[in-house]
Amino acid sequence: MEVATLAVDWGSTNRRVFALAADGTVVDSARDDRGILTMAGGDFAAEAAAMRAKWGDVPMLCAGMVGSNRGWSDAGYVAAPANLAGIVAAVHWVEPGRTAIVPGISRESKDRADIMRGEEVQLLGAAAAGLVSADAWLCQPGTHSKWAQLQNGSLIDFTTAMTGELFAQLSRSGLLADGLDGAVHDGAAFREGVNAARGGDLLARLFGARAALILGKRGRSIQASYVSGLLIGSDCDSRLSRDFAGARADGVDVLASPELGGLYLAALDELGCKARLVDSHAAFLAGITQIWSMLQ
Repeated sequence: MEVATLAVDWGSTNRRVFALAADGTVVDSARDDRGILTMAGGDFAAEAAAMRAKWGDVPMLCAGMVGSNRGWSDAGYVAAPANLAGIVAAVHWVEPGRTAIVPGISRESKDRADIMRGEEVQLLGAAAAGLVSADAWLCQPGTHSKWAQLQNGSLIDFTTAMTGELFAQLSRSGLLADGLDGAVHDGAAFREGVNAARGGDLLARLFGARAALILGKRGRSIQASYVSGLLIGSDCDSRLSRDFAGARADGVDVLASPELGGLYLAALDELGCKARLVDSHAAFLAGITQIWSMLQ
C-alpha cells in the first residue's frame, strides 16, 4: 500500500513513526531513541527529511515533546476541558500544509497547574475509537504517569505523577541504587510495596526499603519489585483517595504496554479498584488519524 501520511509520536527519549495509508492502515512503523533530549540541539528539519527519504515525501503530523519549548517548535497548549475539535483548531504548522505538530493540553486552578504533550492524542483517541467509554477514568503509566477524566469524549481534568522518572533516578544514584538492578514483576514483593504505600509516608517507606535490605529482611532479587510497588502503589492510592475517588467504583482504563500496564492493573487490584488494559498504540493511531482527517 502507498504511504500517504507520516504520524510521529516524538517524545523526550524515544520516537515512534507510523507510515499510514490514505485509509489509516499502518503500512510500516519504526521506533528509535531519537527523542528530543537525545538530539542535543539537532536539526529537526533534517530528521523530518530523513523520515521522508525512507517512507516518502508525504505530509507529517507530529505529537509529543517535539512541540515543547525544547523541541522543534513550541505548539502551545489548549486549556482543559478540551476535545479533538479544539486540538485540531490549534494545530501548529511548521510548514503550512506539509508538517504540523499537535498542541498539548493544560489545566490551571488556584492550587494546581498541570500540562501534557502527546498523551492527549491517546486519551482522546481511545474515546473517539470506542476503545474506552466517552465517560471514563484513564491512567497512562510512564515516566510521567497521567491520570485523566473524560466526560462526553472531552478531557475535563488530569493529574501527572513523576512515578517512572523517580524510579529511574533512584535506580541510577543514591542509597537505593544498590539493590534496584533486578527485574520488576508482579508478585508478593511488588504487592507488599503497594500495600505499604497506603495512606502516604512514601519518603520514610523508601528509606525503610534500604534498611530492610541491609538487615536481611528482604532479598536483593526482589528489592526492585518492592520499591516499584511502593512508587506505583503511592501513585494509585493517592489518585483513588483524592481527585480520582470516583474511579474506585467505576474502574480505570489503563493505556499502556502489557508489561507496564500489568503492574498498574496489579496495584489497582490490590487497592480494590477494577481496571482494564487498553492498547496505547491503537489509541495513539486512533487519535492521530482522527486529527489528520479533521484537518483535511
